[in-house]
Amino acid sequence: MVGRWYKPLVSTAFLLAALSSAPAMAQNKTLTISWWGFNGDKLEEIVLKPFRAQCGCELVFETGNNADRLNKIKIRGGSGVDVVYLTDSFSQLGIQEGLFQPVDRSKLPNLNGIYELARAPQGQFGPAYTIGRVGIIYDSAKVSAPITSWNDLWREDLKRRVSLPGITTTAGPMTVLVAASKAGVNPYKDESAAFKALEQLKPNVVKNYNTGSELVNLFSTGEVSVAMAQDFTLAQIQAAVPTVRWAEVKEGDYATLNTVNIAKGAANADLAHQFINFILDPKIQQTLAERGVDAPVATAVQLKPEEAARWTYGQKMISSLKRLDYEKLNAAKTDWIDAWSEVFGK
Repeated sequence: MVGRWYKPLVSTAFLLAALSSAPAMAQNKTLTISWWGFNGDKLEEIVLKPFRAQCGCELVFETGNNADRLNKIKIRGGSGVDVVYLTDSFSQLGIQEGLFQPVDRSKLPNLNGIYELARAPQGQFGPAYTIGRVGIIYDSAKVSAPITSWNDLWREDLKRRVSLPGITTTAGPMTVLVAASKAGVNPYKDESAAFKALEQLKPNVVKNYNTGSELVNLFSTGEVSVAMAQDFTLAQIQAAVPTVRWAEVKEGDYATLNTVNIAKGAANADLAHQFINFILDPKIQQTLAERGVDAPVATAVQLKPEEAARWTYGQKMISSLKRLDYEKLNAAKTDWIDAWSEVFGK
């Protein structure tokens, strides 16, 4: 996901080298995966090595951020890779561009064992392999009263103490949804009222952050004590500031899903289905969660309280999440970016 801080697994250069390598490799089955490359060592041990043993295939990778990788697939007309990892806002763009093919659910038996939210989040296309959330975190030692609502961001006692994600980050557009709710309007029909509410929030905002590491630093230095954030930042911020808490807001947090799709021009669609089913296996999901890689979507995963605390985990939590209409959000985003600059660029 956007903002994580891990060593890349393989570079794009490796992909090009692998695709043009010796005939011996070409004779083998090859699965080409487009993903971020985070947590390389752990993924090699937990996922890649056992999958190679199962499939008897070669794995090559194209790495980079969501936008860059999706653009490469678009330029190639939906070819060049088999499996595509993206956050749900970007996978929705890929679906709208016709870059992915529907998955054959009869080839994904492990779908039956994952949360309903993850099975078909974007219709006939790929499932989510992990679920996250966007909510509010705050330093309980510096905030006088617990935060229990999104509307608390506007509290007078939080002047110059809040940080919001930049509008171009994964969580950024959700600030407009929060502001629209505060104003009591539909953000897609009354954008001006939503941004007026954001302007009213501006006195409380110290800085808009664009990376997770930037947010960690803001809490560590004491520049902010409240932030709208993705849950994967929580553990690292708590490591620096142990009094930071995740707010239990009555309106619910926003769901963020990481999806896995099969490219329209996949050379090995059957092998791609096999890989997707593999990463949804409860044993794989259990290990990934225990080792701090991803939150599990397999309902059979059982985590200890200290393990569960870092993740969006359990039916109760997942059923409380607010889902986003990314087709509408993506269509509005360009105008929102311009309006955001008018508010926070001054």
